[in-house]
Amino acid sequence: MSRPSSFRDSMTIPVMVSDRHLELDEVPLEADINGNDTADTELSPPPSPTVARPTKFDIVAAVGSSIRSITSAVSEVLHLTPQGDTNGALTAPFLVNANQLSKLANERTRDALADLLEDAISSDKGGKFRAENPGAGIEMTEIKDSTTAEDDVESPNIEMKHRTLMTRLIKRLRRSQPPEGSKDEHIYFRDAEIAASTLTEYVLRSNAEAGLNPSAVGVEHRKTTFGQNAIADKKLDSFLKLCWDAMQDHVLILLIVLGIITIIMETTFALDPGESCGLCFLEGMAILVAVVIVVLVTASIDYAKQFAFIKLTRSLHATNTKVVTRGGEQINVTDDEIVVGDILSVNSHNLASIPADCVLLGPTSGSLLKMDESSLTGESKLISKRPGDVILSGTTANSGTGKMVVIAVGINSVAGKIKARVYESDTLNEEDDDFESEGKTPLFAKLDHIAHQIGLGGSVAAVISFLAMSIIGLAINGEPATKLVDYLVVAITVLAVAVPEGLPLAVTLSLAFSSNKMTKDMNLVKHLDACETMGSATTICTDKTGTLTANKMTVRAMYLASTNYICDNPSITLGQYVLSHTRRPSEDMISLITKVIAIATMNESNLVFSDNNDHVTSSSGNPTEVALLLLAHDLGVNYRDLRNETRGRASTGVLAEHYGEGRMIGFSSARKMMSWAVPLFKDGQIVGYRLYSKGAAEVMTARSSTVLTLEGEKALDGDGREVLADTAEKYARRGMRCIGLAYKDLPVDADFEAKHVEMRNSDGKEALSVETDMVFLGLVGIEDPLRKEVPGAISKCYEAGIDVRMVTGDSPNTAVSIAYQGGILKDFHFKHSDTDTVSELGVDGQENEKEMVASHLKDNILMEGKAFREKVYRTTEDGKQEFDQQAFDAIWPHLRVLARSSPDDKLTLAHGLNQSTLYTNKDTVRKLKKEDNIIIFPDRQVVAMTGDGTNDAPALKRADIGFAMGIAGTQIAKDAADIILLDDNFASIVTAAKWGRNVYASIQKFLQFQLTVNISAVTIALVGSFAYQQSPLAAIQLLWVNLLMDSLASLALASEPPIEELLQRPPVNRSDNIVTKRMFFNMTGQAAYQLIVIMVLLFEGPELLGMDPGHLVEKDGGLGDGWKKQNSRHYTLIFNAFVWMQLFNEVNCRNLRGEFRVFKGIHRNPLFVGILLGTAVVQVILVQYGEPVFHTAPGGLSGPDWVLCLVVGAFSLPIQQFLNVLYKFSKYKYKNLREKKRVAKDRELIYRAVPGGGSVGSAGERSNRTK
Repeated sequence: MSRPSSFRDSMTIPVMVSDRHLELDEVPLEADINGNDTADTELSPPPSPTVARPTKFDIVAAVGSSIRSITSAVSEVLHLTPQGDTNGALTAPFLVNANQLSKLANERTRDALADLLEDAISSDKGGKFRAENPGAGIEMTEIKDSTTAEDDVESPNIEMKHRTLMTRLIKRLRRSQPPEGSKDEHIYFRDAEIAASTLTEYVLRSNAEAGLNPSAVGVEHRKTTFGQNAIADKKLDSFLKLCWDAMQDHVLILLIVLGIITIIMETTFALDPGESCGLCFLEGMAILVAVVIVVLVTASIDYAKQFAFIKLTRSLHATNTKVVTRGGEQINVTDDEIVVGDILSVNSHNLASIPADCVLLGPTSGSLLKMDESSLTGESKLISKRPGDVILSGTTANSGTGKMVVIAVGINSVAGKIKARVYESDTLNEEDDDFESEGKTPLFAKLDHIAHQIGLGGSVAAVISFLAMSIIGLAINGEPATKLVDYLVVAITVLAVAVPEGLPLAVTLSLAFSSNKMTKDMNLVKHLDACETMGSATTICTDKTGTLTANKMTVRAMYLASTNYICDNPSITLGQYVLSHTRRPSEDMISLITKVIAIATMNESNLVFSDNNDHVTSSSGNPTEVALLLLAHDLGVNYRDLRNETRGRASTGVLAEHYGEGRMIGFSSARKMMSWAVPLFKDGQIVGYRLYSKGAAEVMTARSSTVLTLEGEKALDGDGREVLADTAEKYARRGMRCIGLAYKDLPVDADFEAKHVEMRNSDGKEALSVETDMVFLGLVGIEDPLRKEVPGAISKCYEAGIDVRMVTGDSPNTAVSIAYQGGILKDFHFKHSDTDTVSELGVDGQENEKEMVASHLKDNILMEGKAFREKVYRTTEDGKQEFDQQAFDAIWPHLRVLARSSPDDKLTLAHGLNQSTLYTNKDTVRKLKKEDNIIIFPDRQVVAMTGDGTNDAPALKRADIGFAMGIAGTQIAKDAADIILLDDNFASIVTAAKWGRNVYASIQKFLQFQLTVNISAVTIALVGSFAYQQSPLAAIQLLWVNLLMDSLASLALASEPPIEELLQRPPVNRSDNIVTKRMFFNMTGQAAYQLIVIMVLLFEGPELLGMDPGHLVEKDGGLGDGWKKQNSRHYTLIFNAFVWMQLFNEVNCRNLRGEFRVFKGIHRNPLFVGILLGTAVVQVILVQYGEPVFHTAPGGLSGPDWVLCLVVGAFSLPIQQFLNVLYKFSKYKYKNLREKKRVAKDRELIYRAVPGGGSVGSAGERSNRTK
């Protein structure tokens, strides 16, 4: 078989060593091969008087390069690299299995890595490498002495050479770590880097630059071999188990007992001698069937809820995307699609969560990747990672960036094993279920309270009913003792009717319905109770970028070399404007600014070009960086080429192996900047570094000592700083984010960790010295336009009594501009009034009137993070910082914008608002209303907080409702949040508030309906108990009303869509009773009407309608000797009238606030209409044909009877209108009465305050007052 050129080239591999090339054949091997512990002894290359002696580090680098090159060459021969295109190569067996890789992840040591590489070589014996040279395979144990090893290296046999170098690497990995700072430490870490590269290319057949072959065949083969990156779904409870759980309800247990007792009594004691049972068991059987139906419905809902949880989990997984390299391109894949061998890119900004166990490949120097492993190890200290270290799944990147190769996925990963064990546990804590909440929300607390009260009242009513029937029936009327069973049946029925069985179903249905609808409205609800909590929100603290704005950043202005370029023409880009400008920058200036952009941006920020590279089709990554990359593209520079041509920055291509020579200092909220240093060369040697930086304009200006002009570098004096500050302020007033660009040349021995003695970061800590005394290059103004729907959404929030506060890291003027455009800030928030004029000269020399800038705002309307912290924290005697709630309460009613804020400021804001009891200070509340027209909500604040960053997670947890960004949010933020905004849009938060209020309203609607039924039914049963020792409504009829019909009503009322009027009401007070005064008035009014109708039909109906009394018809001998009891027309009429009054009242219950148009919007809820009509049809069938089971008269009711039932039922509608008028009139009269009493009391106090009762007009007023 012919060898490819890559194979021949690999036989002599040039590696840069000092000032010359060191050939592979010149790499000394004796020390390691001999197995001596003195392997670090100086090793001599072949003598040469004119060649500098290579260092040990050079030799290690040469060995590493040799290993990688030989590995790549062998892989190409075997078609195992990503370039291979045959299915046979892609599906070839691997040298190791999932268990061996999992062992490396578990042990996380260099020895474990060495063992894995050794296992790979052992597995390769006589295998793949013999395909090229049959008979050339050797075992590890055969490499015993230096002579053999030396011969192996010089041998043209590629397998032998590869094994020898691998053996050396493995032995080096097993050495102990040298002292920190010693000359051998670099070699020690370099060995691990080489081993990680070898693991990637040789063992896992991947490539650090090109990644995996994107072929689906190869990816599926890796899934089959090493497993999928997904854990099997939690084992679902069986349907039978859920049925058993549903049967544990005490009321259902009573009904089961009731049904069994009824069947026994009807089939035995109730039969006369010689009488056959026939269908006498049907009533008891119907009760049991009703229980079965309730159990099945409840179990079905719980069963569906389990699948809803799986659906939610999959929806969340769909938002968990990571960046991997396949086929040389970086692509986004979900966590589930990641396979072993994938090259994963992570950073601490938006790709922080690690989805699988990995081995770090880079960066090799500069700012190391720091990991938070507390979730697995419990250790809160950040762990610095170097190439070769294992990165565990489930941990998070706290700072820095990294490229790593995946070694274990799914149940083979460390986190996956833990999760699998939890799922397999029989003692799984159900509180971990995302559908369960650890504490009760206000709604559930109120429902528990009212259910307890109803249950207590029902128990009392049942006992009274049983005692009354027993005393009257047995002691007074002399009924036989067997009637006790009938009395017990009625008493249990009264208890069953009293308890609102449909309430839990209504709550579940309402929350589930709302959460499903909210998902369609771009709100992915993680916890169902978050729906209801959002309905009580009083404050929304929102981010600016991406939430209020479109998050489509575009550079529209640039200040460069004393020229201000502002592009106001939306049809052209700023780059086009600059290149066509009369004062076009020089090519050197354009080159320098595009270098800053290309180098000082993250790898994850990318532009996607069309096939012919003439225009950008899409982008990914940080929006600000994407805008800068677009500017570079518009200036005619390909940022990718610029990156790949810069040594120390190139992560792909021929210079990728020198990536570690660069130094990346990642962005942090404390520094508000990012830097990247790349080496500078002279005669092939690194002679220094050039640091390229970008960051907040004021930070970059403060850290620069010179500025680049057309004439070269000049000192940045006071005037120059003022011009830059004025320009930045002008950009900010236009709503732009201002970014500064700078650079600095550093010496070769620059200390990248040294701190500056004077310069401070925003958190008060010392700044890095390398990021000071820079050369200021220019300013760019990046515009993120306000979303068009935001002003309307914010206006709705204010109408709904919800305060909106903006929390942003932007400058004050930028924040004010967006807040004013969105409606968070109004004209009255500024110091100038309608009659005052504020005139000043702006940056452009023109007079500005009434500028809406930060300096014109009233006190505490806007605060910067630093000033905010200084005011709300006090220093204790022991020097600690302590939160001052009193100081916070003096600020927050006024605060509308928090600029230049940190994630900790968000946490402080959420905590302070949540804990504030300012509403209890009536004097302060009145003062705020009188002087500033600020209305304080009369209860504890319910805070909704948005966040997208990892550091926002504590604030999202602390807030009552945490909203994470589905697009820009980190995985940690999503995990901490209650609701995920799928479109990152503020308007979706308002939608969530509307649905939350609708949940509360839906429960109130059902309660109004259910409690009306309960009041009427229990009263009817009690009256029947006293009057006839039986209820006019049979047990099975009451079950139909209470369990089945009410359950359907709960579904109908829970499906009511929200109306806009919900956002025109104030938030629900936590201390308010869920049953309002109007609801109580409606319930008692409707119940009173129903009871009047039923009592008239019960006592006067037989005479008025010409029918036999039901209590006689349904009693043996009731109508004379020999009369056999049967179902009566009288009681059937009562049952039918009662049901139709409930059906029409169900329409009334769609409204809670006395609306006259009760049918308004009913067409928008076809489910309600369908359930109402379906229930009516079933009622007709039960009355006309349900005689054996549902205790109705034979043949049903006549036409006139039906007319009567429908009329009394429909009369519930005008009765409701009468109740509405009566309530408003009584409320008006009561209000006037209170006002008169208040005025009279005030006048009385005035007269008491005047000595002798004398005052102007006192006699007359006293005379009038006494009239």
